[in-house]
Amino acid sequence: MNEDMLKASGLRVTSPRLQVLEVFTKHHGALAQSDIENELVDMDRITLYRTLKSFNDKGLIHKAIDDTDKTKYALCHQDCDEEQHNDQHPHFYCIKCHRTECLDEVTAPAVPVPEGYKVTEVQVALKGLCKICS
Repeated sequence: MNEDMLKASGLRVTSPRLQVLEVFTKHHGALAQSDIENELVDMDRITLYRTLKSFNDKGLIHKAIDDTDKTKYALCHQDCDEEQHNDQHPHFYCIKCHRTECLDEVTAPAVPVPEGYKVTEVQVALKGLCKICS
């Protein structure tokens, strides 16, 4: 399945890419680069950084904004590609367990903007206690 995801995105199937995808599919939620580094101790930072960048560029992952100091990433839906990310949903950060999750079933609210502005991305971060911690 992970090989198919890479091929569908126009990416070559390589061992590092497969390893990174495996980490994302194993964990349900957003991950920082340091989280992935802890899982893949044999992978160097540059390879991981480039892999994350190419995944983001091709629409395999998206940035999950949660108002922490770390950039986190989560798997995209199948309808995302390099032209457009269709992950306009809030991200929830649990203040107890420190997990960040995509709230896929919630649509980010439309925000009216003044004439002449064009919104290309909406980022909503929610904080509180997740369903496990509350």
